[in-house]
Amino acid sequence: MPSIPNEYINYVRTKGAFEGLTRDETEPGYVALWPLEELTKNNADIEIEMYAPGFVAFGGNGGGEVLAFDATGAVFMLPLIGMESKYATRIAEDFKELTTRFEI
Repeated sequence: MPSIPNEYINYVRTKGAFEGLTRDETEPGYVALWPLEELTKNNADIEIEMYAPGFVAFGGNGGGEVLAFDATGAVFMLPLIGMESKYATRIAEDFKELTTRFEI
């Protein structure tokens, strides 16, 4: 499983686990970041290593998809039902780019 990028760790430590919308109808629309202490359990619960190896989830969109990093730190959406790496949709180059879309 890839490691969680430092940008995510620092963001959640300083600003908390963001929950809200993204601007201008950009993906993912709704974001619910997971607190750092829940990452390991949540990833185990959804069995991401089995169904989408190479990804680590860090939140969801409230609509049946998780937000996940790949080994490069790029951000993807993955469906919870029928989860497979081939269904991953890239939505940001990195976490910093994703945060520019948050409606704060």
